[in-house]
Amino acid sequence: MVVYAIGSGIMGNTFGHLFRITTFGESHGGGVGVVVDGCPPRLAISAEEIQFELDRRRPGQSKITTPRKEADQCEILSGVFEGKTLGTPIAILVRNKDARSQDYDEMAQKYRPSHADATYDAKYGIRNWQGGGRSSARETIGRVAAGAIAKKILKQAAGVEVIGYVKRIKDLEGAIDPDTVTLEQVESNIVRCPDADCADRMIELIEQTGREGDSVGGVVECVARSVPKGLGMPVFDKLEADLAKAVMSLPASKGFEIGSGFAGTVLTGSEHNDEFYIDDQGQTRTLTNRSGGIQGGISNGEPIIIRVAFKPTATIRKEQRTVTNTGEVAVLAAKGRHDPCVLPRAVPMVEAMIALVLCDHLLRHHGQCELF
Repeated sequence: MVVYAIGSGIMGNTFGHLFRITTFGESHGGGVGVVVDGCPPRLAISAEEIQFELDRRRPGQSKITTPRKEADQCEILSGVFEGKTLGTPIAILVRNKDARSQDYDEMAQKYRPSHADATYDAKYGIRNWQGGGRSSARETIGRVAAGAIAKKILKQAAGVEVIGYVKRIKDLEGAIDPDTVTLEQVESNIVRCPDADCADRMIELIEQTGREGDSVGGVVECVARSVPKGLGMPVFDKLEADLAKAVMSLPASKGFEIGSGFAGTVLTGSEHNDEFYIDDQGQTRTLTNRSGGIQGGISNGEPIIIRVAFKPTATIRKEQRTVTNTGEVAVLAAKGRHDPCVLPRAVPMVEAMIALVLCDHLLRHHGQCELF
């Protein structure tokens, strides 16, 4: 018996409450994109602002990313008139130009280890095996485009800035101060690690791993500064819970930390607690920030600091044992063009998801708490 269910976001393609996005498209289809609903009217936004973020995410941008050549040029189809948002749904499209579907012929039958091939078949009984289809990281184009709009709202309405960077690749970890790091420092090298000396070693490691047909993972850290107090909801819609879901929905993400994270588990309460004080402006602040800017699920005005662990890219050129969709034992050495490390291109993706959550909660806060 086949049962069809109809409902908002039932297929998992929609994210957010008041600021809501729905992404669409497959890796080797006609294109990918997003519909943004709930954006306030009269926000000045341009295709160039969105394109800046997409250029940070696009393939082929450096020697350590996939060589797939996509300009990822965005087209705003609706919701913007004379450079300002209308308050109506904003549709953004990016057309696929450089798909090489023949590279995936073998994967029509053979499952890629640690990829979505087998699970998509198990769930839907059908999958687009060309480039991974809907499970491809090209889906994140829509998220990054929407994130550009969310960043503009946050900056203009509350002065919030969201900056991500590569903290670690395999066992190489950079020394970065989240309180002072700048976008210029992040973009100063192709691996997006503001620690220049560590960045050089990371690039060398990624290049060597790629030549061997293998891949490496790591950690992206992201800081949101000047976040207003009061964002977040009790119990199930705690701000850190929504942030965790947001970044854990990204391809290849495998872990989430906020503030002290797992390192905080080895401290005592007296060592971990963030004691209060009154600053020169008469504002309540905390002496430390082990909470990562959120307490009780609600922002406390300190910088929000999160970390996301990304696994090594699943599709590699080395031979691996697998099975076919008909249950036969096989060996697969994947073809196609893939990142030997997803971290440099994951930075704008993490920023986008953090911005989407904060923007949604900012609008919800104003709707609930600032009516009277």
